[in-house]
Amino acid sequence: MALYTSLEAVKDEIAKCMKCGNCQAVCPIYLEERIEGTVARGKIKLVETLLDNKLEVNEEYAKKLDLCLTCKACSVNCPCGVQVDKIILGARAEIARRKGISPIKKLIFKGLENQKLLNVGAKAGGFFQGIVFKKHKTLSGAHPRFPFGLDLRRIIPNLATTPLRDKLPEVNKVKNPVKKVAFFTGCTMNYAYIDVGEALVNVLLKNNIEVIIPKNQHCCGTPILTSGDAETATKMAKSHIDIFSALDVDKIITGCGSCGMTFNKNYLDLLEAEPEYYEKAKKIAAKVIDISDFLMTEIDIDKSKLGKVDMKVTYHDPCHLNRGMGVKNPPREIIKSIPGIDFIEMKNADRCCGGAGSFTLSHYELSMNIHKHKVDSIKDTKAEAVITACPACMMQITDGMNRFELELPIYHIIQLLDMSYKAK
Repeated sequence: MALYTSLEAVKDEIAKCMKCGNCQAVCPIYLEERIEGTVARGKIKLVETLLDNKLEVNEEYAKKLDLCLTCKACSVNCPCGVQVDKIILGARAEIARRKGISPIKKLIFKGLENQKLLNVGAKAGGFFQGIVFKKHKTLSGAHPRFPFGLDLRRIIPNLATTPLRDKLPEVNKVKNPVKKVAFFTGCTMNYAYIDVGEALVNVLLKNNIEVIIPKNQHCCGTPILTSGDAETATKMAKSHIDIFSALDVDKIITGCGSCGMTFNKNYLDLLEAEPEYYEKAKKIAAKVIDISDFLMTEIDIDKSKLGKVDMKVTYHDPCHLNRGMGVKNPPREIIKSIPGIDFIEMKNADRCCGGAGSFTLSHYELSMNIHKHKVDSIKDTKAEAVITACPACMMQITDGMNRFELELPIYHIIQLLDMSYKAK
């Protein structure tokens, strides 16, 4: 039984939970709220009541299930290996089937699903952003000038006037390629942090990797899936399976753990009931790899070309990269390989930053309360810059540093490596 077509599919996962409460020690939301309904054990009980038809699916019930970052900390800490995020996502899909999706979310999801529409909106946003946003004096990003659904204290990244996929050629050749890869850019890198995408391509070319950037790729579907709209997410999964199956490449590179995890895990769950697509999805999943993992495990990175970068840095582990894709050491190996870098490991580097995509939009104060612990850990290292490997985490950490008065630059791991190559 497929996870996103029937809630019955999570019954076996729910049965694994022995109600020990180990999840309380690691759940970022529970550690702030101290309410049983916010921890994995409490939410599992809520889903059980839904399965047994003991509770009505109303607005209050939906809000309880919305209070989850899907950071996977509880699953990793669970002695029974309960995949709590699967239970939550399955329950959200059931809620969407019963209640439907709100008109506002439907409109947003339509934009994410339609690349042409999203491109038009993003380009217009990039052109007019100076009218509605005011550039921050030191941090990278801008404040809203007017209250239109965003907290005025927020910092959001500047939109690019030209998206990454419009700026770079579809095929980026090298003379004697050692490998040929496709690059899935994701939305944030395509429309906001295009400098990260450019750095990623630069580093791959520097290591004799041919890079294909499919122009018809679009949002991976993570925001849609986590909101319960499994039907739209499935359409998007099929589209990407078709796009990337048509390419003759060794690997599919991602620079975002959420995008990577969606490709190599969530697409399989979405397409489980469709054998033809499921088999294709398995082949795609086997090719998907994070850029740091690729550089450290798939090729012999050319360290002789690395120049000195004098900087004291610390590193934040993105949840979906670390716990979702299992990539923890490669980013650290890259950091330590760069001459001149003084790397200081922060306390609880793998603790969620509180962003979780759209969670920070709908629960801003809670998101910032969770993030305060991350800022404190960063401060304790006395680092001069923060390194991470996820554009969404970059956005959240920048916003949080502004909120808690810590003005440090933040770089994607691939930007740091690109700096080193350019310094030689």
